[in-house]
Amino acid sequence: MTAAKYIFVTGGVVSGLGKGVTVASIGRSLKARGVRVATMKLDPYLNVDPGTMSPYQHGEVFVTEDGAETDLDLGHYERFVDENLTKLSNVTSGQIYNFVINQERRGDYLGGTIQVIPHVTNEIKRRIGLVARTSHADVVLIEIGGTVGDIEGLPFLEAIRQMRKDVGRENTLYVHVTWLPYIAASKELKTKPTQHSVRELRGIGLQPDVVVLRSDHAVEEDVLAKVALFCDVEQNAVIPLVTSDSIYDVPLILEEAGLGDWLTGHLKLTATQDPQSGLANWKQFAGSTAKPTAHWPEWVNILRLEDAYLSVEKSLMHAKHSSRWDEIGG
Repeated sequence: MTAAKYIFVTGGVVSGLGKGVTVASIGRSLKARGVRVATMKLDPYLNVDPGTMSPYQHGEVFVTEDGAETDLDLGHYERFVDENLTKLSNVTSGQIYNFVINQERRGDYLGGTIQVIPHVTNEIKRRIGLVARTSHADVVLIEIGGTVGDIEGLPFLEAIRQMRKDVGRENTLYVHVTWLPYIAASKELKTKPTQHSVRELRGIGLQPDVVVLRSDHAVEEDVLAKVALFCDVEQNAVIPLVTSDSIYDVPLILEEAGLGDWLTGHLKLTATQDPQSGLANWKQFAGSTAKPTAHWPEWVNILRLEDAYLSVEKSLMHAKHSSRWDEIGG
């Protein structure tokens, strides 16, 4: 069995850009090529798991098939990639520090000084490797929660920096998702926050290979060229991702931008399936969710609390666009 390759996805400028949907969409694109994919979320907060956190503050708890209470982004991963996840796919700083401190208390380190580097970063890397080994995936997609510049996220960023040295440059790839703010007065998109975000990454030893530019407005070619120049990224690896009416359009948008082919080429992955045929069913599904449909039946009443009931809404939406909707009372 060949060793897994790793794609690490970070976020910059502001939070809430949709890194989770981006990871899920990349996973969908690779799977459409016949590539075996696993997904993982690294969260910097000190809670041991999201089950102790208020859904009003952090969003819903997504429960995996083995009963683990995890971050809501794992729901996106499962719905897009169609692979069941386990407790191994969600790691928090709280879990890492709890594990390392308990080892120290047992005397496992033989009285040695315990430090963030190497002990915490080694444990992060061990858990990433565990997902690769248990999933037998060709590619492991890892989302690093939070925003570049957050103090609590530094151990995770240092760990993924070390991963390139550990497994080889040819087996690692860094994707950075940023925001392009629009200045209404001058009617232009500004790249400076993206430049600063990439500079922050480079300051800790991470050079992104791909920059995904989130925006509410169309991104012109000159903006892509400017980001490529100032962020030292190939221009065809600067990917515009304009806000869509449906998150299910995102894999198709990234595919049209050429990201799937770019990733496959740079990681030297062997595609066993034509992506167009691999995405045929997805296109049909995405198209159906975009069409105007009848209102929810009277028996459906979802409390609108942003992400607190995300899986409930998504499950009903998926059912609504299935052939069995009428059978369940629609």
